[in-house]
Amino acid sequence: MSLRRLPVSNLTQPPAPLFRSFPAVSLSPPPPPPSEMGRTPANGKRSPPPPPPPGRCHFWLPSKRRHCANSSLPSSQYCGNHLPESASGAGRRVPCPVDPSHTVLEENLEAHVGKCPLKKQVAALAAQPYYSKGINSGGAEAGRGITSAEKRAAVYRLTEDEFRGLLGKIRSVHAAAAVAMRESYLITGACDKWMGGQVDRKVPYQEKHVAQQASIVGNMEEFDLLRKGSTEVVAGENVAASAQAVVEFGAGRGYLTQVLVDCYGIRNVFLVERRSYKLKADRSLRQNEGVTLKRLRIDIEDLNLQGIEALRGLKYLAIGKHLCGPATDMTMTCCLPEQYDQTEERVHGKRNLHGLALATCCHHLCQWKHYANKSFLSGLSITEEEFHAMTWFSSWAVDGDHSSPDSYVEVEDTSSEIREPEKPDPENIGIEKIIRSIPTGERASLGFMCKDIIDTGRLLWLRHKGLVADLVSYVPSNISPENRLLIAKCTS
Repeated sequence: MSLRRLPVSNLTQPPAPLFRSFPAVSLSPPPPPPSEMGRTPANGKRSPPPPPPPGRCHFWLPSKRRHCANSSLPSSQYCGNHLPESASGAGRRVPCPVDPSHTVLEENLEAHVGKCPLKKQVAALAAQPYYSKGINSGGAEAGRGITSAEKRAAVYRLTEDEFRGLLGKIRSVHAAAAVAMRESYLITGACDKWMGGQVDRKVPYQEKHVAQQASIVGNMEEFDLLRKGSTEVVAGENVAASAQAVVEFGAGRGYLTQVLVDCYGIRNVFLVERRSYKLKADRSLRQNEGVTLKRLRIDIEDLNLQGIEALRGLKYLAIGKHLCGPATDMTMTCCLPEQYDQTEERVHGKRNLHGLALATCCHHLCQWKHYANKSFLSGLSITEEEFHAMTWFSSWAVDGDHSSPDSYVEVEDTSSEIREPEKPDPENIGIEKIIRSIPTGERASLGFMCKDIIDTGRLLWLRHKGLVADLVSYVPSNISPENRLLIAKCTS
């Protein structure tokens, strides 16, 4: 079965959806445009957010561009979670140690920990043999991650000379060390029924996502991670499958794995995802009698693959379609831990990992403490602070106005600390003006350079581990601007 390499020039428009959808009737007035929802419009004057609905908490969530959905307290404009510390009678709120996504009053912390709804869930996870706290964190470095706001503040603290010097350094490093990424938009014939929409009608279908999934699979086939598409079955196994199992990291709803099961006959499926999703592929996969499915609700940072009993002895592929920021580094570390080397492989037999295909994205979320190839950066004299600045700059590749405090690609702040809205620092205005004065195309080019450098380090790390590895652009940018695929195959 041959591969079709699709020319980018034929894809000037995004694929049309397979099914027509009709907008739901709404009796409420339409939401205001982004420039009227607390974002910074082009003229630089920030408009106030719209008023909240009656009885709703007045706390504005800039990353979601809406107010908190909770009801306000009778004596305040805010709910209990967002009551300002300056309010009369308000105590200090601290993150819950069981689940830091919510906060509690410090005076009630001890009582809350004993009855936190997630306590049983956390305890059950900790008892699993595949749970090992922080095993894939990237080293012994402690501390929480650096948020986008903190990265931006650090950049704005630079002097004009330091800022321009950093941009010059990025250009020089990119010219000297970055690996060129080749275009490789491939569709395998085995995916024809998915590309044609001939799938279970209960499965959510969006053509642009199917194109991405099919090209990831096509590149895997070209890289010899999968054999040519076939429906032939020998001894109960589909001969198209060159691996016995697939582990999808950051699986979300699991539809990349669904494509592999439908088109390549993979029979053992492991989906790793820390969040809960509706409309998952699990139902369709479980209806397939020949498929064994295990969904692991766990953070990749804490996953020890050696503890998954059902995976032991199976040759597996590690895949991921949307591995945001450090999730890519933690996945590589999870599959190829530092203590594994060629000597151990010769003693204990072949590595079970057959290969991996990881679509990297959201480089602005990357963290120094998780990054797999710090020695690569250190060899280029890139410091931790410069790395975090580069991650912040990387958003310029996909967001023309990342200098806006409320940019669409703003880094997720996983801390639960309640902060007052930021006020512009007069000392920072100089750097902000310089950033805004850089033409959009030049900013985007700098953003892509930062992404190239980050992914080059990952590529070289895989090669240092003994894998044959490559970095490709697997779909045109009009399908997805996040179109980078790290693909590698074990040789032992």
